[in-house]
Amino acid sequence: MATDHTDIGQSRDVYPLLPLRGLLVYPSMVLHFDVGRPRSVRALEEAMVEDNVIVLASQEDGQIDEPRTSDLYRVGTLARVKQMLKLPNGTIRVLVEGLSRAEILAFVTEDEFFSVRVHIHHELDEVQVTPELQAMMRSVSQQFEQYVKLSRKLDQETYASVVDIDHPGRFADAVASHLPLKVREKQDILESFSIHERLERLLQILSDEREVLELERKIHQRVRKQMEKTQKEYYLREQMKAIQRELGDKEGRTAEIEELREKLAKKKLPAAVYDKVDKEISRLERIPTASAEGTVARTYIDWVLALPWTEKARTQADIARAERILNEEHFGLEKVKERILEFIAVQALTEKQSGPIICLAGPPGVGKTSLARSIAKSLKRPFVRVSLGGVRDDAEIRGHRRTYIGAMPGRIIQGMRQAEVVNPVFLLDEIDKMASDFRGDPAAAMLEILDPEQNGTFSDHYIEIPYDLSNVLFVTTANNVYQIPAPLRDRMEVIQLSGYTELEKLHIARDHLLPRQRERHALKGDKMRLGDDVLMELIRHYTREAGVRQLDRTIATVCRKVARMIAAGESKRVVVTSAILQSFLGPHRYEYGEIEETDQVGVVAGLAWTELGGDMLTVEVSVIPGSGKVVLTGHLGDVMKESAQTALSYVRSRAKALHIPVDFHEKVDLHIHVPEGAIPKDGPSAGITMATAIASALTNCKVRRDVAMTGEITLRGRVLPIGGLKEKSLAAHRAGIRTIVIPKGNVKDLEDVPSVVREQVEFRPVSHMDEVLAIALVDNPLEAPANGLDHNAWLADLSESGSYGGGEAHQ
Repeated sequence: MATDHTDIGQSRDVYPLLPLRGLLVYPSMVLHFDVGRPRSVRALEEAMVEDNVIVLASQEDGQIDEPRTSDLYRVGTLARVKQMLKLPNGTIRVLVEGLSRAEILAFVTEDEFFSVRVHIHHELDEVQVTPELQAMMRSVSQQFEQYVKLSRKLDQETYASVVDIDHPGRFADAVASHLPLKVREKQDILESFSIHERLERLLQILSDEREVLELERKIHQRVRKQMEKTQKEYYLREQMKAIQRELGDKEGRTAEIEELREKLAKKKLPAAVYDKVDKEISRLERIPTASAEGTVARTYIDWVLALPWTEKARTQADIARAERILNEEHFGLEKVKERILEFIAVQALTEKQSGPIICLAGPPGVGKTSLARSIAKSLKRPFVRVSLGGVRDDAEIRGHRRTYIGAMPGRIIQGMRQAEVVNPVFLLDEIDKMASDFRGDPAAAMLEILDPEQNGTFSDHYIEIPYDLSNVLFVTTANNVYQIPAPLRDRMEVIQLSGYTELEKLHIARDHLLPRQRERHALKGDKMRLGDDVLMELIRHYTREAGVRQLDRTIATVCRKVARMIAAGESKRVVVTSAILQSFLGPHRYEYGEIEETDQVGVVAGLAWTELGGDMLTVEVSVIPGSGKVVLTGHLGDVMKESAQTALSYVRSRAKALHIPVDFHEKVDLHIHVPEGAIPKDGPSAGITMATAIASALTNCKVRRDVAMTGEITLRGRVLPIGGLKEKSLAAHRAGIRTIVIPKGNVKDLEDVPSVVREQVEFRPVSHMDEVLAIALVDNPLEAPANGLDHNAWLADLSESGSYGGGEAHQ
C-alpha cells in the first residue's frame, strides 16, 4: 500500500504524541481505537488543528493512567488521523493510518499534552529485493501459512492479503500485526529499522508460535480423549446402577448410610440435634450419587457429628495448683493472678462450669496470650485460640449458609470442633482489631457469643441448630479497650495489664526468657554465662517497651552470636560482659536513667499514654519578638491544640501575677513544639505541661530537670484528673524522673502503681496551676515582688537572653 508520507516531516519535526495502552500501530496499518484520557484528547485536537498527523507511542506499563516521559517507548509510529467520532460516553473513536517509524529525540512539552521532536525513518517505496531477502520473505510466508492453519483465528482472506504484499518492510509489519504478541515483542519489531533484522526476528517468533500451537493441539486432543473416556465410564456406571437396582443390590450408598447411622447411634446428642441429623441422613439416602447436593449434605452431617455436644473435660479447681502454675509462668501481675484465683475458687465451691467473660487488656508483649494459656493449664481444660485481627465479615463468626458454594461454619464452631469438649478455655485474640464494612459487623455477632444470658443458644448459619456455649470460659485480649464497641465492652470484665518495671523485667528475663533461649540455642550448662548486671544493661539500653517481646528477641540475638562462636571453635565457654554485649548488639540504643544535665527555660517533661505503654513527652516553647502569633508543631491532634490554647489563655490571665506585660501577646510570637513530629500525639493530659513551658519561657525562669507532670488544665487554672497514671509513672521511672506532678483527683490511682515506683518517685498532687509552677520552676515568679514592671525592659531583657526559651536562662 503506497502512502503519501514522503512529504511528512520535511516542514516540521515536532508533533503531538498520543500514548497507547496495550496497543501498537505499525506503518501502513489502519486501526481504530478509543481515546478518553484528557491529555490524549488534547494531543488529538492539536493534531487535527495542524495537519492530522500525530505520533503514536506505546506505554511500557499499560496499567498507568497518567504516564510520564519515562513510561513511554522511544520509538513510535507517525500516523495520520483519518476519522474521528465522538461517542455518547465522552470518549472519541479515531481511525488512524500508520505512515512511518518515528524515533523520539526529545519531549518538547508535557503539561497539557505531550509534544515531541522526532526523527522519521522513511522506507523507500522501491526496495531492491536480493536473493537472500527473497528467501527470507518466502520462509516467513511459509511459516505464517502454517501458523494460520494451526491457529484457526485468521481466515484465508487475511493470509492472502498479507502474502500479496511485495514490499519486504511492509510485508514484515503486516505479518507482525496479525500475531498475538505482547507489546514488548511488537515494540522490538517496530524498533528494528533494518528489514533484514525484522524478517529474522519474525522467523524466530513464528517458529516459537508454531511449536506452542502444536502443543495446544496435542493437549486438546488428549483432553478430548479423556472426556470421551469419562462419558463412557459414566454410561457404564449408569448401566451398573440399573443392573444393581434390578438385582436389589444397594451396596454403594447403603454402606455409606449405615456408617453414618452407626456414628449417630454412638454419639450422645440432644433430642433436637438427633432428629435433625436423622432427617439429613434420610434425605441423603434419597439423593442420587452423582448429585452435587449429596456432597453438601454429607459434609453437613460430618460437621454436626464432629462437634462436641455433651462431652466435657474433667476440670480441676485446685487453687494451690493454679497459683503455683501462674507464679511459675508469670512474674508480677499480682492483681490479674488474684482475679483468676478468685474465679477458680468460686468454681470450686459452686461446681459451675460457666463464668464471666474476661478481657486482658494491655500493651503488646506483656503476656496476655500466655496468661490465657496458663488459665487453661491450671484448670486442666483444652485451650483454643482464634485470632480476630482484621476480621471484617460477620460470616467468619456466624458461618455461611449452606446454599453458598464452599460454605462452612464460623470460627467459633470451628474452634469448638478443635476443642472436642463443650467447656474449653476459648481465647478470642485481638478483639479490638475487628472491623466492619459492607459485609457486616462482626462485633455485633460477638454480642451473642460473649453474653452469658444468650450464648446458651448460639446460632451458626451453617449448623442451623442452637449450640450451647454457656460452658465455655471465654478470654479475650485487646491492646486498647476503647477501640472495642461499647455494647461489646459492657459484656466483658476488663483486667488491665500495664508494663513491667525494670526489676520485673530482670526477673522475667532471668527466670523465663533466658532459660528458654538457652534451650532453643543448645547453650545449656556452662556454655554461656549472662549475669544480672549484663541483663540490666540489655534491658535499659537495648529495649524500650512496656512488655518483654523485644527483650526476648534481643536475648535470642545474643544467644545466636554465642552459639556461632562456639560452633566455629573460637571458644568453648562464653562469659557475656558489657564489652562483649556491645560488640554483639552495637552501641547503646536508648539511654534510660539519664535526665537533662541542667535546668532549662521553656523545656518541660510531660507524660503520655500510648498503646505500647507510657512514654515521656517533652514540650518546648520559644518566645520570639513579633506580633502575637502562636505556632504549634509536632503532629498534634485537635485536643492537644485546644490544650495549648487553654494553657496560653491561663498564662495571659495570670500575666500580672507572673510579672510579665499584660499585652505580651501583642509583642511576641510563641512557638510550641513537641519533638518526634512524625508521631501523632493527642490528648488533654499535656495541658499543665504546656502551661508550665509557656510560663517558663515568658518569665525566663528555669524548669527543674527532675520533674515530670501530667494533668488537664482549665481556663481558670484548675488541674483535672487524667487516665493511664500507672503507665505514665513507669515511663517516668524508667527515664530517671524522681518527682511527678499529678492531679489530686488521681491520688486514688496510686494504688495501681508498683511499690518499687512509689518508693523511688515522689508524687506531688496539685489542684491548681499555681501549685504546679511552685513545684516545677526553680524561681517561682508568683512569689517575686513586682518592682514596677517596665514592659520595654522586659522585652529587651528577653531579647538579650539569646534563647527566647527552649534553653538556659539568661544569667
